[in-house]
Amino acid sequence: MKALVTGGGGFLGKAIIKLLRQRGDEVRSFSRNPHPALTELGVEHCRGELGDGEAVRNAAEGCDIVFHVAAKAGVWGPYEAFYRANVLGTKHVIDACRQHGIKHLVYTSSPSVVFDGTDMEGVDESVPYPEHFEAFYPQTKAEAEKLVLQANNGELATVALRPHLIWGPEDNHLVPRILERGAKGALRKLGTRECLADTIYIDNAALAHVQAADHLEIGSAVAGKAYFLSQGEPLPIWEVVNRILDAGGLPPVTRTISPALAYKIGALLEKIYTLFNLKGEPRMTRFVAKELSTSHWFDLSAARKDFGYRPEISFDEGMERLRAWLVDR
Repeated sequence: MKALVTGGGGFLGKAIIKLLRQRGDEVRSFSRNPHPALTELGVEHCRGELGDGEAVRNAAEGCDIVFHVAAKAGVWGPYEAFYRANVLGTKHVIDACRQHGIKHLVYTSSPSVVFDGTDMEGVDESVPYPEHFEAFYPQTKAEAEKLVLQANNGELATVALRPHLIWGPEDNHLVPRILERGAKGALRKLGTRECLADTIYIDNAALAHVQAADHLEIGSAVAGKAYFLSQGEPLPIWEVVNRILDAGGLPPVTRTISPALAYKIGALLEKIYTLFNLKGEPRMTRFVAKELSTSHWFDLSAARKDFGYRPEISFDEGMERLRAWLVDR
């Protein structure tokens, strides 16, 4: 099999590529910048951005399957940037599959596409998209997921995977942000209610993508569906944060702020950043306030049944691997 992985140099993309190469698959990576580590794995590289349809089509030529992992993530930024990468980029990937007769497309989505700001406890994939989003990232990822699922037909089999809060060694997003803010004493618990959240260790997220791909055929049980992915071990949100802080040699979060106040602060900061066109992102946003003060864990029955998903690395083992990686750094 020859696979194209968009965002191959990213955290999840690289993990998927490593699994594919370990079993002998040919891999081509598509990203804005070259990645020497992938070249050492024998990976071909195509340089470009998702908003460039011609670049995407050229990268997909000759491939049997596309893992569309690349996206613009984050809780702040202009809508146009999120739309160009997440929606327009996904349209370009689908068009490339059709033009080159590629029959398999695995799309990396997010559980945030169905987050409505309230508790999500043991929900399955039947939960609907919300009518309103608090951030452009989940809004555009939802638009893109719909495009992918609607593209499933007798010529192209598609599947959307929704891994929740990916973490582990080499993480360049979640773990660094927690450690950076923890080192500055800038973290606060939101309320005293114990909210449970799912996460997923990087190796498990990558494995699920490969498993889903192996079961993805036109007309198969996997085709045209979305799936939640996680450790299957929901834990209190602040226990997860504190375990990551401990792995990084930092003290736990003990100070508390009310969720309502955090939401108001987030709304105010968003207005200030918009009004004065400030760079970076606010320390708090309405979306983050909702995420940190609600439960979100999911029923994995569909992924288990349809493509045999089982997390191979437990939360505790993953945390020890993360600790060792942070120490080595």
